[in-house]
Amino acid sequence: MLLQDTVSRQAERRPEACALVSGRERVSYGQLDSWTNRIARLLIAAGCEPGDRVGILLPKSVPAIAGLLGTLKAGCIYVPMDTHSPAARLGKVVESCEPRAILANGESAPVLARMVSEKAIGDSIRIGWLDQAGSAEPAGVPVAFRWADLAAVSAAPTGIRVSPDAAAHILFTSGSTGVPKGVVITHQNVMAFLRWAIPYFGATESDRISCHPPLHFDLSTFDMYGTFLAGAELHLVSTATSLLPQKLAEFIRNSRLTQWFSVPSVLKFMAQFDVVAQDDFPDLKRVLWCGEALPTPTLIYWMKRLPKVRFTNLYGPTEATIASSYYTVPRCPESETEPIPIGVACAGEELAVLDDKLRPLPPGEIGDLFIKGAGLSPGYWRDPEKTRAVFLEDGNGGRMYKTGDLARLGEDGLVYLLGRSDSQIKSRGYRIELGEIEAALYTLPEIRECAVVAIPSDSFEGMAICCAYTAAPGTGAEPAELREKLGDLVPSYMLPSRWLRFEELPLNANGKIDRPKLRERFLAIAASV
Repeated sequence: MLLQDTVSRQAERRPEACALVSGRERVSYGQLDSWTNRIARLLIAAGCEPGDRVGILLPKSVPAIAGLLGTLKAGCIYVPMDTHSPAARLGKVVESCEPRAILANGESAPVLARMVSEKAIGDSIRIGWLDQAGSAEPAGVPVAFRWADLAAVSAAPTGIRVSPDAAAHILFTSGSTGVPKGVVITHQNVMAFLRWAIPYFGATESDRISCHPPLHFDLSTFDMYGTFLAGAELHLVSTATSLLPQKLAEFIRNSRLTQWFSVPSVLKFMAQFDVVAQDDFPDLKRVLWCGEALPTPTLIYWMKRLPKVRFTNLYGPTEATIASSYYTVPRCPESETEPIPIGVACAGEELAVLDDKLRPLPPGEIGDLFIKGAGLSPGYWRDPEKTRAVFLEDGNGGRMYKTGDLARLGEDGLVYLLGRSDSQIKSRGYRIELGEIEAALYTLPEIRECAVVAIPSDSFEGMAICCAYTAAPGTGAEPAELREKLGDLVPSYMLPSRWLRFEELPLNANGKIDRPKLRERFLAIAASV
């Protein structure tokens, strides 16, 4: 079964049933199937062939969902692109994946126009203008087809089929060298997770499921295809709604959602503003989170107010497709210091805590966490060296992925996560390579030397990104100026929130920048505030 079949099969069975809800717009499975068939035909007419990449430069919306499904029906691979990322970073994504086409609309027009003017998008890339509102494309942007053209195209299926092992999409994540890494995810990767998740969570046609994460974030993959496989309703959460905790609570309440899935920072955000009333959200059956650790005090807040709701912690990096382990919390924690495990492996997956010689460690000992199983990505897009570095042979003819996380196996048989073993962090649910921020900083003429570290934060972000730097001779290099310039190179969630200027950065005995000492300095400053 291919991912686009989740919609087509529902359209055959229940064409009038609601598939998508975005604001006041409701789209049936029949409509969605028709639109996606037409988009596939327009892409094919524009020169797209099976295996080609199609960039989805669209905010989360009905056209975006239709566009990525249409891409799959054309036999192509979709690449979700963050419309809020700087044009320079998106240009690196385009350079890496070489899309045959890019789908865009009025909301992504400014960054699209800049990429065209800077030659990041050349004449060989076809532009599909999927703008329902009829907004005009930017001057100088050649458009191959528009949303209005759908009406004149056949809604019949294309008949194009690819192997379940073929790539469905490429998700670009932060890269330590400054170049985003493309994680290849196949149809089979996603379907393997769904075959476990749908029966485990008990999703049915009567469910109303949230879609809170942006489409370039892998949590949205479960939201979309899990909903469509179950024949349920997918409710898109707008960016404007996500900015206000009261609006999020109203959205859950007014949409009568039965399932909420987000990064923990969103749940923490809502708890901090105390927007959840006792026995609130009467239709809500389950709350799921993934992407980082949920603070136990936040979990207690939610579980006490919603005693009838089922709470599940999911864990898994992008390279292992959505999630590889789960832990459904059996009771409200008694103490705010009680650790919440990542639990046990999902069906078809395996977790292993290994030592530096790749030997299994007994319960209680800390080691590197590896993942095996059906969710493992084939690797990084056109980067065999990075693929070989973390996708290793398991000694039994199989593969395993080195997550970079430290973990221990508890006496209870559950796995407990203990943090990162490298320079990668999770902040607001985003996976961030601190090295990518440093690489961007080093392109600024004001910077002579810099180091980016992270420290725990009690605020919404979860981890505070901190920059220590020395200025180039003859420059002011004030933090406000540096932050503004850095904002043209990396997304806002990667901008340091704390800055310290040094005459010389501290060095360790090996002559390298002493990052532990810098973390201690930032922690001391945070504690004194």
